[in-house]
Amino acid sequence: MPVHDWTRVDAGVFHDFHNVWIGLLRNALNDGTLPARCYARSEQHAGKYVADVIALHKTAAPASSPRIPGGLAVAEAPPKVRRKLSLSPAARALRKTLAARHASDHRLVAVIEIVSRANKDRQEHVNDLLDKIEDLLAHGVHVLLIDLFPPGSQDPQGLHAALWDRLGDTPEPPPADEPLTFASYVADTPVQAYLEQLAVGREMPDMPLFLAPEAYVNVPLQTTYAASWRGTPEVWREVIVGPHAEASSAGSKPPK
Repeated sequence: MPVHDWTRVDAGVFHDFHNVWIGLLRNALNDGTLPARCYARSEQHAGKYVADVIALHKTAAPASSPRIPGGLAVAEAPPKVRRKLSLSPAARALRKTLAARHASDHRLVAVIEIVSRANKDRQEHVNDLLDKIEDLLAHGVHVLLIDLFPPGSQDPQGLHAALWDRLGDTPEPPPADEPLTFASYVADTPVQAYLEQLAVGREMPDMPLFLAPEAYVNVPLQTTYAASWRGTPEVWREVIVGPHAEASSAGSKPPK
């Protein structure tokens, strides 16, 4: 199942797909992907922010987070992505503004954020998203960012480059022919990023979700995306990939 061009439809169509995908990701994580004593919830508050999927550990946050048993060890099985980045020694320190806790008092360890059109429609919303990611990383919460929209007027070099610039390092925009971004951030010192760039029409990779700096699980993005697409109404499938795509791209209206 290739990644589709979601710029051809309005925000509401992607929001519907987005909601289904979140639920399937939550199910996949809880169905044996996450190690024992970890679990996922969908669309939950992480401190003052709302995240699409959060992964929690069943113990409250200790003074220093211990290693979570289970998952894949980075030293033994490095994540299969094309690029790994670490913040340079010259990068400035992260801000410390968010107390990342959950109402259950279980320990928040990771967040999955699927970017929507609304996250990028104005500079204020881009800044809010970057604030969220920066604050989570500052408090030891790992982040998987999935951006199926190319850079736009509010993020001309892409969200990863905007975040990397905030963290004090030199940003690199995505390749022009691979504008979609999948980024797994490790809340370590220094912050690390595992990156994949993708073009519309390509199959998406399964990305690592870190539970600790030295351990991660692979998130089944491709299979859950395909399952979400199967329930997309045919009228909108035709707009996105069918014969009416070009005629409908400007107004994002279903064909008559």
